[in-house]
Amino acid sequence: MVSFKRRFIGFVAGAMLLFCAGLITGACQKEAGSTPVTKTGKSILFVGNSLTYTNDLPVIVTTLARSKGIEVTTTTLAKPAYALEDHWNDGQMQQLIKDNKYDFVIVQQGPSSQADGRAMLLDYGQRIKDICNPQGTKLVFFMVWPAQVNLHTFDGVIRNYTDAAVATGSLLCAVGTEWKRYFSETNDYSYYGPDAFHPSLKGSEVAAGIIVSTLF
Repeated sequence: MVSFKRRFIGFVAGAMLLFCAGLITGACQKEAGSTPVTKTGKSILFVGNSLTYTNDLPVIVTTLARSKGIEVTTTTLAKPAYALEDHWNDGQMQQLIKDNKYDFVIVQQGPSSQADGRAMLLDYGQRIKDICNPQGTKLVFFMVWPAQVNLHTFDGVIRNYTDAAVATGSLLCAVGTEWKRYFSETNDYSYYGPDAFHPSLKGSEVAAGIIVSTLF
């Protein structure tokens, strides 16, 4: 009996030493494909439409952030042709923000170069900001781009997204600004996918790079 107790105590002590060593060295193995919320991790809610879910932009953001040593978990609320007003009227977005302490809520709608799109960015942007503030959540505007046939409206897109971010005191991921610069300098429109509106994989990767650099 004494021998058994000694062996058991020795086993427990050894296990505790191994556990503590694992904590000190950070030698924790993560399940493949998982994005766990860690003490230093960040959580993001993406709210938008097909410009967000095409090529699964949130997954690209997660992968790129992880390559830089940043653990990110994402939730995506994106539906075809949805604007911020549509998400607001559904109510699901507000509930997600209230129920989860996201670090960031990233929002986008269509190009919004015209007056109605501008008004919606400003109005619903402020409403969303007012929900984010009590949660300690940062609101982020994901500036998109016009269809290739509407490149002449690019300045309106840039102006309206920028103004919405400034007016609400939010972060701005100026993806549209970078797309416009690239097109002007290269005359290469490969950021567009086959329909000349939704992003190609290359375009989504550029967007993800700007989002990661802006947030982190």
